[in-house]
Amino acid sequence: MRIRNKCKKPTSLRCDAGGRCSTSVFVLSLLGCLLLFQLLYSYVHHVDRHGGGEPRLLVSNHPQFRELQEVEEESLHVPPPKGKRSPRAVKRRPKRTTTLIDEFLDENSQMRHVFFPGRKRAIDPILAVENDKYHYYPGRMWLDTDGHPIQAHGGGILYDKSSRTYYWYGEYKDGITYHAHKKGAARVDIIGVGCYSSKDLWTWKHEGIVLAAEETDETHDLHKSNVLERPKVIYNEKTEKYVMWMHIDDANYTKASVGVAISDAPDGPFNYLGSHRPHGFESRDMTVFKDDDGVAYIVYSSEDNSELHIGPLTQDYLNVTSVMRRILVGQHREAPALFKHQGTYYMITSGCTGWAPNEALAHAAESIMGPWETMGNPCLGGNKMFRLTTFFAQSTFVLPISGFPGAFIFMADRWNPADLRDSRYVWLPLIVAGPADEPLEYSFGFPWWSRVSIYWHRKWRLPQGWNPFQIM
Repeated sequence: MRIRNKCKKPTSLRCDAGGRCSTSVFVLSLLGCLLLFQLLYSYVHHVDRHGGGEPRLLVSNHPQFRELQEVEEESLHVPPPKGKRSPRAVKRRPKRTTTLIDEFLDENSQMRHVFFPGRKRAIDPILAVENDKYHYYPGRMWLDTDGHPIQAHGGGILYDKSSRTYYWYGEYKDGITYHAHKKGAARVDIIGVGCYSSKDLWTWKHEGIVLAAEETDETHDLHKSNVLERPKVIYNEKTEKYVMWMHIDDANYTKASVGVAISDAPDGPFNYLGSHRPHGFESRDMTVFKDDDGVAYIVYSSEDNSELHIGPLTQDYLNVTSVMRRILVGQHREAPALFKHQGTYYMITSGCTGWAPNEALAHAAESIMGPWETMGNPCLGGNKMFRLTTFFAQSTFVLPISGFPGAFIFMADRWNPADLRDSRYVWLPLIVAGPADEPLEYSFGFPWWSRVSIYWHRKWRLPQGWNPFQIM
């Protein structure tokens, strides 16, 4: 279609076939051109942001990762009732058919060994046979170099460049599980934050409790009757301090605050500085993320877990600034695990179902402050129930695999509400590659998100070419 004469009325357009074309056709054509221009602009912008023109080895095509990206299926069936079931399970689901989640939560289930294998099948770095070394078995008990189960729940990992060592921090839950009151959630008294060190991300040495509970002062945030969850540690190059952020609460989860502690060394001890509500809002599940430019951010669940808040920390990482954005509003997400790949920010979150597992969601953003878009469930393999329960686990951290851009370790906790000290770790390969296959919340901007995939494997290991000391 073309305009025959510039002097003609602008609403009178002639087609090649000799007919008249309406103004609406012209407008639609113009809109199509604009959309194509936007698509071209987005593509150029995408190439520019990711080092345009230079060939990159995609991790999805890397021979050492092909095996990890094979979808591994599982076959699990709920057995018929046998013998006396747990009164707690009967009370919880009196009128429904028993599901795998019911079996998971029932401490007397016939399937208990499937979700929580016995100690004989533990990952043991000292006694492991040769063909089991450096292999991860999601859901199995994991022993440290002293032969004790690792206690680093809800935690994260810091790579310390000066010592070329990985440090794993988490909740030390080696205590008795009980209920503070009849309707209270299962809990363990605060013992402290456990710390483990490793050179290979598989053999872990217990460095001790680097932030201990307060035994006598009942007014202290860290008194054993309170709650300390999801500790994360980042290093501040300017102050040369290791800074720990954590969720601080009372037994009824009404304090809803964050706590801060600092140390001169990665293996502690950490000095507790106090707690506050960031930006004046309640804060429960949280994490901190240090960007490439050294700016650190906090992400926390707020407003009764109905939304997440995100904002930068001060330069010393000891407080929040006045800047804050609300994200994933109304989506009721918690357990945020934030990571970055080729200039794009990604996040894995969990639903809010207490100790019970639920479906993970992946999110992406061009700016860490948002807007954030939801891409869908990243879990692949297992079976449908595995994928709908994040492999019966909950996200806590995502660790980059050094030397392999686009490859990460997804770290999650398989909570055991009947005996929280026996909660397990689910570590699985996470790959960022290829287009997202879920519709986004908006599409006019044509965001070029890559798909985030978490692959289920009963047994897996890092590639043999992996260099644990390569700068991350």
